[in-house]
Amino acid sequence: MFRVLKFGGSSVADATNMSRVLDIVGAETAKGRVVLVSSAISGCTDGLLSCAAGETAGLPALRERHLAIVQRLFTGAERAAAAAEVSALFEDMLAAPDDEKVTFGELLSTHILARKLACDGVSVQWVDSRELVVKDDLPETYRRIRAALAATDARVVVAPGFICSDSRGKVSTLGRGGSDYSAALYAAALGAGSLQIWTDVPGIMTANPKQVPAARTVPEMSYRSALEMAEHGAKVLYAPTVAPAMEAGIDIEIRNTFDPSGKRTVISAAADASPWVGVTSSGGEICLVGTPDADFASVSGQVRETLREAGIAPLGIGIEGHNVLVSVRESVEVPALLALHRAFFETRPLREVNLYIAGFGAVGKALVKMVGRTAGTVAERTGKTLRVAGLADSRRYRIDPAGVSDLAGGVAGDFVDAVIDLAPKGSVFVDCTDSETIYRRYGDLFRAGLHIVSSNRRSFAVPYVEYAAMQAAARENGCFFRYETTVGAALPMLESLAIGANSCDEVVSIEAVVSCTLNQILSAYGEGPTFASLVRAAQEAGLTEPDPRLDLGGRDALRKLLILAREAGVRLEEEDVDIRPLIPQNLFDVSLDDFYRGLDEMEPVFAEAHRQASRSGCRRRFVAFLEKDGSAPLGYRAGIRVQQVPQEHPAYHLRGTENAILIRSAFHPTPIVIQGPGEGARQAAASLLNDILR
Repeated sequence: MFRVLKFGGSSVADATNMSRVLDIVGAETAKGRVVLVSSAISGCTDGLLSCAAGETAGLPALRERHLAIVQRLFTGAERAAAAAEVSALFEDMLAAPDDEKVTFGELLSTHILARKLACDGVSVQWVDSRELVVKDDLPETYRRIRAALAATDARVVVAPGFICSDSRGKVSTLGRGGSDYSAALYAAALGAGSLQIWTDVPGIMTANPKQVPAARTVPEMSYRSALEMAEHGAKVLYAPTVAPAMEAGIDIEIRNTFDPSGKRTVISAAADASPWVGVTSSGGEICLVGTPDADFASVSGQVRETLREAGIAPLGIGIEGHNVLVSVRESVEVPALLALHRAFFETRPLREVNLYIAGFGAVGKALVKMVGRTAGTVAERTGKTLRVAGLADSRRYRIDPAGVSDLAGGVAGDFVDAVIDLAPKGSVFVDCTDSETIYRRYGDLFRAGLHIVSSNRRSFAVPYVEYAAMQAAARENGCFFRYETTVGAALPMLESLAIGANSCDEVVSIEAVVSCTLNQILSAYGEGPTFASLVRAAQEAGLTEPDPRLDLGGRDALRKLLILAREAGVRLEEEDVDIRPLIPQNLFDVSLDDFYRGLDEMEPVFAEAHRQASRSGCRRRFVAFLEKDGSAPLGYRAGIRVQQVPQEHPAYHLRGTENAILIRSAFHPTPIVIQGPGEGARQAAASLLNDILR
């Protein structure tokens, strides 16, 4: 039974390498007859193509390379005969039609190899692939190969790869890399016991080792996976090679000429050992090759997150069969390849993430404590270690790459400028402030390669054009931008809306009870204290704005409604919202003392409204809403007002500072309901931490 061995251009590049090839072939002849298929020596095909194009300046050097091989491999009369043969082939090449010149590289290398085997006493026969391999006619190719090799009893048959003829007998080629395919055709025709592709790497690797130094050999691979790797840019194997071997049930071994006993890849009908096989790239297109066992449900998110952590914005991510196709700008192709290989094929060391926290009030302090307390769990579950490298309040900041836990020793100055100057790319800026202007620096932070996580709802209740500009800056710089905490604290309200919007689900309506202050007051009213006393207590507890009229006027609810609407894809502005405050306009224009006196005077009004709701079996809730309305300029109408909600309404049962949101959409006409705690430093810190890690 024959054993087919193919050697690439680097394997026969010079006399030393050819000697290695002959040693390998000699060892294989002890196991059976051998068909030796060879490429041209490295660089020869390009030189011949240049010659065909009329550029002959490189031909003398190419001739000398072949003669130097002859000089080293042969002695005496055999050296002269081999040199004469090489010179004759060069003369034939120069006389050949331009489109046939490229076929002489394999003729040169295989004639040298066959002659050397004969000199060493090996029974050898050179055969002409131009006469045996018929392009696009497998039955005839197989018939000719079988007939030719049946006519010889040589121990080693040497055949040039790459070259063939068409059905009319005109000399042609099988395409660049076609020597692999030649070997597969010989193997399939002969029912070979072994098909070995010898190259300069240790088998098929998880990535191109020239681009990804951490790439490793895949010991076993299915035919399908090998084909996918080859078709998407893995140059170690020519894609058409797989089909003939697969149809004949012949394993393909990819082996290293320079380490014959080292690592290799065996390609067979067996299933792949791992769910992900490798990652290849070409021209900005990256292919993550998977198997039927791969987790395709979550892989797009994992790929997107991996690239964002590397500061790369993908142009597109899609699933095709068992492959994940990723498009990136060519300028970041290699960094993207490195990042994806790290994520899917390397044992990942703990990745350090630096946090720079602006705002060291209750939420900021809770976050710092939570980062320290959960370090072990976070590292185990995510492979990340979080380090608070910078802290700031409104007066001072402190930055230390080794980590900080408080503002002791802090200095005055612009914290954002300092972060941009000192923070490593890929760090996370956390906005825990109530600043109305810090959002204007978000673009600078994105351009510096920092991600942003924010609990500052003021930064998102800005005119839509500024909101859109922030989102665009994040996308353009490959940074994540997360702000779940701005509405509902730890409740996943924004995530639910974004998922629907991203999947083209159309929001029909949103009802949201998101003012913790007013829900606290309204849910407690009627149990004894007056409305005014409940407002004062909320103010003293720090639940309201310094001026509680901002809450009673719906300002906080308005910010949250703007964020909710925009996350749902509606370009809502402040002026689009019909707000009906809990108090009359005249109480907004007086001092706080007069305001509270006015509230006391309105107690009968509040009490009567409460009684009416109770008689109807309802409770009063301050509701922000958005609902489709074809007559409205945006296609939606929006408002904020006190409503009576019946017992079957989820908001009926809210207590204290709890929040709730009801989302109806084209996909979900029965509302999605999210409710739970809407206030608290610990809840907000937990939501921020989730945004940092996800």
